[in-house]
Amino acid sequence: YEGTFAPNCLFQAVSDMTKKLSNCNGKRKVQYESSEPADFKVDEDGMVYAVRSFPLSSEHAKFLIYAQDKETQEKWQVAVKLSLKPTLTEESVKESAEVEEIVFPRQFSKHSGHLQRQKRDWVIPPINLPENSRGPFPQELVRIRSDRDKNLSLRYSVTGPGADQPPTGIFIINPISGQLSVTKPLDREQIARFHLRAHAVDINGNQVENPIDIVINVIDMNDNRPEFLHQVWNGTVPEGSKPGTYVMTVTAIDADDPNALNGMLRYRIVSQAPSTPSPNMFTINNETGDIITVAAGLDREKVQQYTLIIQATDMEGNPTYGLSNTATAIITVTDVNDNPPEFTAMTFYGEVPENRVDIIVANLTVTDKDQPHTPAWNAVYRISGGDPTGRFAIQTDPNSNDGLVTVVKPIDFETNRMFVLTVAAENQVPLAKGIQHPPQSTATVSVTVIDVNENPYFTPNPKIIRQEEGLHAGTMLTTFTAQDPDRYMQQNIRYTKLSDPANWLKIDPVNGQITTIAVLDRESPNVKNNIYNATFLASDNGIPPMSGTGTLQIYLLDINDNAPQVLPQEAETCETPDPNSINITALDYDIDPNAGPFAFDLPLSPVTIKRNWTITRLNGDFAQLNLKIKFLEAGIYEVPIIITDSGNPPKSNISILRVKVCQCDSNGDCTDVDRIVGAGLGTGAIIAILLCIIILLILVLMFVVWMKRRDKERQAKQLLIDPEDDVRDNILKYDEEGGGEEDQDYDLSQLQQPDTVEPDAIKPVGIRRMDERPIHAEPQYPVRSAAPHPGDIGDFINEGLKAADNDPTAPPYDSLLVFDYEGSGSTAGSLSSLNSSSSGGEQDYDYLNDWGPRFKKLADMYGGGDD
Repeated sequence: YEGTFAPNCLFQAVSDMTKKLSNCNGKRKVQYESSEPADFKVDEDGMVYAVRSFPLSSEHAKFLIYAQDKETQEKWQVAVKLSLKPTLTEESVKESAEVEEIVFPRQFSKHSGHLQRQKRDWVIPPINLPENSRGPFPQELVRIRSDRDKNLSLRYSVTGPGADQPPTGIFIINPISGQLSVTKPLDREQIARFHLRAHAVDINGNQVENPIDIVINVIDMNDNRPEFLHQVWNGTVPEGSKPGTYVMTVTAIDADDPNALNGMLRYRIVSQAPSTPSPNMFTINNETGDIITVAAGLDREKVQQYTLIIQATDMEGNPTYGLSNTATAIITVTDVNDNPPEFTAMTFYGEVPENRVDIIVANLTVTDKDQPHTPAWNAVYRISGGDPTGRFAIQTDPNSNDGLVTVVKPIDFETNRMFVLTVAAENQVPLAKGIQHPPQSTATVSVTVIDVNENPYFTPNPKIIRQEEGLHAGTMLTTFTAQDPDRYMQQNIRYTKLSDPANWLKIDPVNGQITTIAVLDRESPNVKNNIYNATFLASDNGIPPMSGTGTLQIYLLDINDNAPQVLPQEAETCETPDPNSINITALDYDIDPNAGPFAFDLPLSPVTIKRNWTITRLNGDFAQLNLKIKFLEAGIYEVPIIITDSGNPPKSNISILRVKVCQCDSNGDCTDVDRIVGAGLGTGAIIAILLCIIILLILVLMFVVWMKRRDKERQAKQLLIDPEDDVRDNILKYDEEGGGEEDQDYDLSQLQQPDTVEPDAIKPVGIRRMDERPIHAEPQYPVRSAAPHPGDIGDFINEGLKAADNDPTAPPYDSLLVFDYEGSGSTAGSLSSLNSSSSGGEQDYDYLNDWGPRFKKLADMYGGGDD
């Protein structure tokens, strides 16, 4: 370079293409400028950069740098000439390189027996080393030397992080020459400062110098772009906001030194979409990242969202030298109530049938430009006129925002045929300040009432009349008519009886006159509290026909039409007048004044009544009956009593009081057995108990008889059934009556007498049934001897039965088994002789008991002698 800036100023080389201009006093603010800004730039700290890469030629070999003091306006300039750096050999580099040398301070030493004070330790200035250096490596930094290396052979070493501690191997030292070097590029964003300690020892390892501290600062380079915390930022701003309204803040960070230009960020808005109503609706604070509005006209109904591209640039936003990055800011314009609801029509129409409620009459529609389903959009309706009695109401449909006009009170067509309602619509929240629109919208609703057929109604309902009981049939009581509310319909009303519990009344179907068809009786069970209720129906001839009911209440006045009766009707007393008597009263279904007080008396006949009994009136309602004689035999007595009420005219009646006279103890209680009847159980109850006992005994007797018969039947079956062939709990099928027509094809010659059949010598072998198939050989049956023993019959029958059971050709149904002829000369003769009584008495049949259970019945019939 050529020229100078000012006295005491220095220009030194930093790297191949980098120069640094330094202000000596460090306090003056100097502004730099390059004569070739397209190729070279100068930062505020005097660092010179090459803007682009280009081959070094005479055109680019020289440029000027201008400097000006911002306070004194003093100016300087310097000419810079660039030249290619010659390639040097390692030896020439060592010879020409001038490396700073650090000398250890001298320690205390003894001289002539006294300690000599040495100078205090040096303060070694930090070593500044730029990050991302391109080398070559190892790159020498400084040389450490002790002034005692002239007398001793020393060894040098360094310790600390970056040397012998992680990360190890970054810094090395030549143990003989003390040359400290760096072995690879450094990264300030990982480690910004290294703190090493240098040591000097002799060949025996003894420390000859105090360790000195070496601080290596890594100089920051602009090698990191700004990074936004979020790639997309979301913010909101109310529509209609004034300029200067805060919207949101975006933030970016830079890994470079924040205290240097490399880490100082500046923000700006690159673009805005959409660009209406102004392309610059927002601005951003270039240092803090705060986004605010700068123009009026935010309208959500026109633009609901803005998208901003935000750029962050380091080097204090220098577009030429700084590194940049971008992010997206999405600003949503929120709704405010700046649009009132507006009716889509000035007049709405609807109709409603009379007497109907909770039905929709009309549907009111409005438009609102605000955001749907928000308080600024939701409409609220009210009726401001035309409904003084409050018969209508308006509800809001939450989905469509429509107003639903409904009827809440019945409307009478005969009174009101049409309503004209004035309705207003407004939002749930008031309009925003400064809005010039009216806060609400109004419209009219014309409602037509439709006439329908209504129910006739009785007046008054219920209708009450007063009438004495005992009124004869055919008497006209009253006229009970109904009114038709449909005055504008020509309809007729007819009447019918709906409820008449005692069937006392009838009504004229045309004029509604009510006439009696039976005698009215106040004492009827259908009369409650002297009132008789009857219901009538009135029906019109409308379309559809309608009807209404009315109730007629007849309050019946009492007359003296019921004679009094004695109460109770049964009583008991002792055979002697003492120690008790009978208290009686009267029962009269009439009421005052046709009831009590009552008069009690005994009739003159029969004469035994007054001879045996006496009656004493206690008061108007009670009397006392006593024995007049000293002793009356126990029994049941019927005592007639004359009772007269207080009616006008009075009514009398003779009532019979059944008195049971019994033997009494000292307390006056009956002691005989018959007291059960009088005490509480009547004759009917006693008879019912006796009948139940008899029926129970009959059932027990029938059950015993049935059990005995069942035992006898079981014993009889045991006589005919072999215990091994017990058929209980089995299915017995008896519906197969034989083998068909083949069962009728028999050889009748076998039924002839033994004398008439042919001899054995000429009879064919094995006479067979017609219905069996000759599959196997015929079974051989034993031939009886000429003079068989009576026991041979049982053996023969058993063997024949066994052969038949084992015969596979036998059909599975009952059929006739034909046996061979038993031979002539049998003393048994025909089997029918078993039923003969002539020879049975002379024969001993006890051997039948030995033939098994199949012949047990025969043994019981013929065995046992005379028994």
